[in-house]
Amino acid sequence: MTPPTRREARLQRETDGTRQKLTTRRRVGIIVGAVVVALLACAVWIGFKALSVKGSLESAQSALAAAQSGGDIPEAIEALSADAGDAAAAANDPLWRAAEIVPFLGDNLRAVRVVSETLDAVANDVGGPIFALQSDGEGALLRRALPMLEAQTPRLQSLAGEVSALSDNTALVGPVADGVAQVDEVLTAIGPTLDILPSLLGADGAKNYLLVFQNNAETLALGGSAASETMIRADNGDLAITGQASSAIFDRDTRSIGVEIPEGTQAIHGPNYGKRVNLSTSRPDWPGAAQMVAAFWNRTIDDTTIDGAISIDPIALSRILLATGPITVPGPDGPFELNSENAVDVLLSKSYEWWDAYTPAGAKASDAFFATVASSVFTAISSGNVNMKDMVWAITESAQQGSVYAWMADDKAQTMIENAGRIAGILPRDNSDTTTIGIYPRDVSASKIDYYLDATVGATMSCADGETRVTGTATLKLDLSQEQADSLPDYVKSFDNGSDFFSKHVFIYAPPGMELESVDMQGDRVSTFREGNDDLGRVVAPFQARLSPGESMTVTATFVGTGDFGPLDVRTTPTVRGTDVTVDDTCR
Repeated sequence: MTPPTRREARLQRETDGTRQKLTTRRRVGIIVGAVVVALLACAVWIGFKALSVKGSLESAQSALAAAQSGGDIPEAIEALSADAGDAAAAANDPLWRAAEIVPFLGDNLRAVRVVSETLDAVANDVGGPIFALQSDGEGALLRRALPMLEAQTPRLQSLAGEVSALSDNTALVGPVADGVAQVDEVLTAIGPTLDILPSLLGADGAKNYLLVFQNNAETLALGGSAASETMIRADNGDLAITGQASSAIFDRDTRSIGVEIPEGTQAIHGPNYGKRVNLSTSRPDWPGAAQMVAAFWNRTIDDTTIDGAISIDPIALSRILLATGPITVPGPDGPFELNSENAVDVLLSKSYEWWDAYTPAGAKASDAFFATVASSVFTAISSGNVNMKDMVWAITESAQQGSVYAWMADDKAQTMIENAGRIAGILPRDNSDTTTIGIYPRDVSASKIDYYLDATVGATMSCADGETRVTGTATLKLDLSQEQADSLPDYVKSFDNGSDFFSKHVFIYAPPGMELESVDMQGDRVSTFREGNDDLGRVVAPFQARLSPGESMTVTATFVGTGDFGPLDVRTTPTVRGTDVTVDDTCR
């Protein structure tokens, strides 16, 4: 072959170079095209997954909202279970996780994944298994659920931290941000409970709790007299009653309980406050009352370390019986059914017709009856065989109305209770969230006449010229005739005055920082007394009266102050017939 000339060789090289460039470009184009196709495929796949997650997550969030608004919790958990599981599985796809590094889009993808995982954990790792235990008929729900709670709590705490951090992320689009906020609200509510519940159930050592039974037929600020106490031990999830005592047992022991009482408190509530266990609930402060009842127990019964105290009254009990169903208890004519319809009437009226507690035999029979009721209700609740929807409603409604209170010696547990609101039984210490006035009737006739008490309380708030005025009013009426009162059992009548008249007090606690401006009284035998004293950081306007059957009284106190005041709120005593409450805030 003839050797190429220099010109031909140069042309050949140029042609080969052009072919090589075209080949390189073609390869780059193919690679870029493949990447684009792959990215498009990933986008389509992630989009498909997103649609799958969206449908499942919306259904799951709907079930969660139903539970939050008072729906049937087991039913909501069951509905939540499948949808939350599907959403979590889809959002944990490897491509989904890889896409979480993409700016803006990744924040939203990660938020959806974390919310899905959280709902899946709540439904399928905690809620579902626990409700399965409840319905399997084996009993001992708390003992069997305890290991499950201990195992899942660390994971839920970790997820709660992630959800909380995501709630501040401004890159989240509206629907995603709403979902994060909803789940964050749920975790904020249940997270602390799950954290401390194992310890409260005795996972790290037995705990002892006093169950205090209040009697609304003898009205005191927190509900009624502290009529009886039951000691409950929680040991690794097993609950058992270890002791019971009526107020009469404590009152026979006159030794000091060693609780220091502020001078103003003693002046307002009288010399017997701190000396008689049934008066422990005179002051509108459940932590103080709980610790006082615990001190009475330690003085008279035994030196058990008391880790907490829970108060319940017959009004709350009637609601709880909706969840547990009726219980069978012994009556004077044999066993009978105590249910949500008759509980208040039996416990606060009929029982005094059956037994005269002023006689030794009657007192013994009465104490035995109330002890049996307490233990039977406890057994029904601790078995776990309850309607959870009704139980949640019963406790929530009773706490809101002041018929259930809780206090714990453990600071972490007590903080959780205080954050839960009125179940703590504590008047707000300032006016930042609400301007709260307390209006509390009290029976001082050693009777059970308040089964027949009609009570109405109201408050108004007005603002003018830089001052704020809050006025509180209480009206009490004994709604029975003299003839009816004369026929009442001796134990229901006044200890000193029979059915002639019944002595009443009303304490109106000012909002913090306000001073008493004026008082007004309507009734034949109504007056102020023990004036000029403070309690719980508040000025108190105290009134006293003597009411004969059919009579009524109305007392009013107006307080004035300057500064910032939140919306007006009223705290008062739960009465047998229900206390009518009105609020008129003209400052808003």
